[in-house]
Amino acid sequence: MNTDAPWPDAEEAWWRVQKIQTKLHQWATDDPDRRFDDLWNLVYDPAVLADAWHRVRSNRGARSAGVDGETAYYVSVVRGEQAFLSELRDELKARRFQPVPVREVMIPKSGGKRRRLGIATVRDRVVQAALKTVLEPIFEADFHPCSYGFRPKRRAQDAIAEIHFFTSRSYEWIVEGDIKACFDEISHSALLDRMRHRVGDKRVLGLVKAFLKSGILGEDGELRESSTGAPQGGILSPLLSNIALSVLDEHFVGAWEKEMHTSWRREARRRKGLANYRLVRYADDWVAMVAGTRADAEHLREEAAAVLVPMGLRLSEEKTVIVHIDQGFNFLGMRIQRHRQRVRTDASFTPTRPEPP
Repeated sequence: MNTDAPWPDAEEAWWRVQKIQTKLHQWATDDPDRRFDDLWNLVYDPAVLADAWHRVRSNRGARSAGVDGETAYYVSVVRGEQAFLSELRDELKARRFQPVPVREVMIPKSGGKRRRLGIATVRDRVVQAALKTVLEPIFEADFHPCSYGFRPKRRAQDAIAEIHFFTSRSYEWIVEGDIKACFDEISHSALLDRMRHRVGDKRVLGLVKAFLKSGILGEDGELRESSTGAPQGGILSPLLSNIALSVLDEHFVGAWEKEMHTSWRREARRRKGLANYRLVRYADDWVAMVAGTRADAEHLREEAAAVLVPMGLRLSEEKTVIVHIDQGFNFLGMRIQRHRQRVRTDASFTPTRPEPP
């Protein structure tokens, strides 16, 4: 690829990025053991950077400024897009680029609580978007179908439909998992170790680490180190959290494929008094559906907690609950509960409706 080509317009950049991502995804799919050792040139490829800039500029957060006070509008009108991108590309190519701390903003939540967001500078957002462009198709080849959040063409409605499917087929006990402060507590070293299974380019890993360690400028003006976690609101953070949380997917899917993937295996387990179970995860929200007993669900909750520990993550004891599908539970803003109604014969179904405020 000619990385000295002139800057492409938005449409041309998008098409070239699609080709790059398709190739990366295909290579990763064809060889599950492949490590990508030469990705750095793609991060500063003109098409990748141009496409990243257009996505940052059109994002609803484009009017928000980082610690340097510059918005996407300021960059576009005052500095000029071409000059901005050329300078950014030169810094990346020469490996002079260094991310700066994110600006902390506290967003009000229901119940009087507040959620922390980290607003990066525009230049850092563009580089994060470029990194995401290059890394996402590689890791998408490894992600499992049970995860839905922050993934291409995998909606919350799809996750709800999956839950409907299993809860109407004897998976009646529900572990509703809540990971405590997920974005704040992910272990950087454990996350980077997972990334090394696929990414051998130390320059790319070094840049990811630099973003993780860039620090936070609080609303009080104090600069704090970021020794764990990924800033909420960061362009790269959802992908990194999915890489970290895929440990949970791998555990559940591995057990399914080894012991429960055929109907006769599931029937044999039930005859022995063993439970069958499936996972549905949407970002850091997840449910495990259990065909078994409440005791089986309680055991599965402890199992999930143990799987998360190496990633520096913990389940919230108060918010991780076990319920029967007839009791119902809330997931992704919807109330999921089974009711029984008589229409000729007893029939059961699992409707959803918006979660009450």
